[in-house]
Amino acid sequence: MDPASRVDAAPRTTAVRPGYASMQNRAWRTGISFGLTSGVITTLGLMVGLHSGTHSRLAVIGGVLTIAVADALSDALGIHIAEESQHGGDLRHIWTATLATFLAKFVVAATFVVPILLFVALDTAVLVSVAWGLALLALLSWRTALAQAERPLPAIAEHLSIAIAVVILTHFLGELIARTFGE
Repeated sequence: MDPASRVDAAPRTTAVRPGYASMQNRAWRTGISFGLTSGVITTLGLMVGLHSGTHSRLAVIGGVLTIAVADALSDALGIHIAEESQHGGDLRHIWTATLATFLAKFVVAATFVVPILLFVALDTAVLVSVAWGLALLALLSWRTALAQAERPLPAIAEHLSIAIAVVILTHFLGELIARTFGE
């Protein structure tokens, strides 16, 4: 028998490679964790800074929607390239992490528009958004710590401290920009 025909005659299998499902789960976890974290931190920073600098509902909504689209695509490309550098040939893993990052960032960022539309006072909407973002980050930190068999409170405290620092810094940056360049 011709050696080439033996290769063609080999039975085809649809079985999943060992460890493949866990690698796909890891790709989803990577994308969702990164997208959610980036969605919260970036959107809160932008919202708070724009609010402090302009006090304009239109500017804040425009900023949030821009983050939801442009920054979600940017972060997805960043994860895509990072995953290519680590998982070179596994295109399914790479694209799963890319899609998960985009979807998580887009959806999370877009949710911050809801309080702006629901509350008449922009100050209240921004405070509700900060509370929403910190709650999302705390929940993600809690789930991640438990999944890694670590104590949740230190992880939550660490991650919320960083988010609060971003909110405080962007608030003062917005005020500084308004004082420096305002009309």
